Amino acid sequence: MEREHIISGETEDQIWSLVNADFITNKDLLDYHAVLDQAGRRVVLDIGIDLGGGFESGSAYTTFSSYLYGRDAFRFSIHRQGFIDEIGKFFGMQDAVLGYLEFDEKFIVKTNSELKAATLFADDQLRRILIAYEDLSFGIVDYALEENEEKAPFLELKIQAGITDPALLREIYTVFMRAVQVLD
Repeated sequence: MEREHIISGETEDQIWSLVNADFITNKDLLDYHAVLDQAGRRVVLDIGIDLGGGFESGSAYTTFSSYLYGRDAFRFSIHRQGFIDEIGKFFGMQDAVLGYLEFDEKFIVKTNSELKAATLFADDQLRRILIAYEDLSFGIVDYALEENEEKAPFLELKIQAGITDPALLREIYTVFMRAVQVLD
């Protein structure tokens, strides 16, 4: 069994100093996995880049994921609004409107509490980061921690791009951690 790659620190500055050093020594960032442990709060960072070849076009993703300690019933998910969503809205598909014009125009928001979702997305920097990426999903998903175990809530942000710039990753991490704190 492969040992978990854990990067630990008490502060965000400590974590990102270690991530920067890790990126410098790890030249192969096509398949990167690390657990960022900031003062006991763990966030999994996964980067996958498949360059493709021949007739394949390749693919890439960057994911941040963290267990949510609170067992709140609140759930939400967002994804970039596309043509199919516009047709769906025409035929009555429900999309939560949170009151942030540019954000509401670009994303489909599904939630069981518009008030809690509006509170979460009140963070200007979070909305700005999300708007910057063309293809992403962000929300609370339920995963089983162990086989045959009750599912637990995780906050997950998946961007369909292989982001290997530590400065950009830190910017995303910062707003992701703020979202985790709001939700916990």
